[in-house]
Amino acid sequence: MKNLTKGQVVIHQRDIYTVLTLDGEVSANVKGNFFRGDKDFPCVGDYVLLEINQHGNSRIIEVLPRKTKFSRADFTGHGAGYVKTIKEQVVAANFDYVFILSSLNADFKVSRILRYITQARQSGGEPVVILTKSDLAVDIDKTIAAVKHSESSVAVHAISSLTGQGMEALNPYLQQGKTIVFLGMSGVGKSSLLNALMDKEVMTTKSIRDDDSRGRHTTTHRQLFALPSGAMVIDTPGMRELGLFHVEDAISQSFADVEELFLQCKFSDCAHKTEPGCAIRAAIAEGSLSQKRWETYMLQAKENRFVTDKSAFMREKNDLHKSIALFSRSSKKSEKRRFEMNDKK
Repeated sequence: MKNLTKGQVVIHQRDIYTVLTLDGEVSANVKGNFFRGDKDFPCVGDYVLLEINQHGNSRIIEVLPRKTKFSRADFTGHGAGYVKTIKEQVVAANFDYVFILSSLNADFKVSRILRYITQARQSGGEPVVILTKSDLAVDIDKTIAAVKHSESSVAVHAISSLTGQGMEALNPYLQQGKTIVFLGMSGVGKSSLLNALMDKEVMTTKSIRDDDSRGRHTTTHRQLFALPSGAMVIDTPGMRELGLFHVEDAISQSFADVEELFLQCKFSDCAHKTEPGCAIRAAIAEGSLSQKRWETYMLQAKENRFVTDKSAFMREKNDLHKSIALFSRSSKKSEKRRFEMNDKK
């Protein structure tokens, strides 16, 4: 084998990777066996081995083992009900913290933040919720309390990249040798926060839309930045949707209180609907478990089941549709017989 050079992917744009080596940055693409599905494609943050080409693009031969990785389900442009193969899209690798950014505007949703927290836990990094644009918010404490009520074990910080409000709370994460990945929808302030931490404009910013308080895409590629503090930041494009990918362990961690109740149900196969002795229904009735938290758990568990075993999920769905159809036909026949009996009378 030829002598290989080790480097870290710092920029990914389309099919070209910028890799930082001891001798400087080189442009590279991937070897053919990546396209056969034998290996994971590189992503920003990855350490790789590559063959250096002095006269053109170098070639990435191998992705080295990852310490952490943030993934999402890739439906390859299809609707969830029509996709045949659900792939894993690795967004970033080898980070310590996952900054989940959400702006304090009309598009703020706790349920969306909880999805990011679940996937962040599965990544191996530590999730941190960053509520941006606090200078425009009316009741910050109430919003923070809403997030903490749903997920008490995750740190939540409200900041303003414009005024500097709350920024000092981020210093413990921005230490030498630490890497943070920025995640969130377009317009939540990822680029503004990066500019503030870099103390210069490295990313352009755009205003949000007035009609739905959502942003326009500004970041179009993934890139690793070195902060003046010595920390590293992986900036990513805004995500319209985050498809959960193989998060069974993270769901158990995020909803440990819910899954502990399962052990208290009278029947081991309790469906938590109308069965006697159901601990879930009892907890909801007495107020120790909110209906909203139970629904959030069910939605995440259902989506994870769909991704991990789509065929089994679709069989359950088809069986349900068949049951509904049979019931509908049976009802129509009964109604027809009733009419016929009335006509005879």
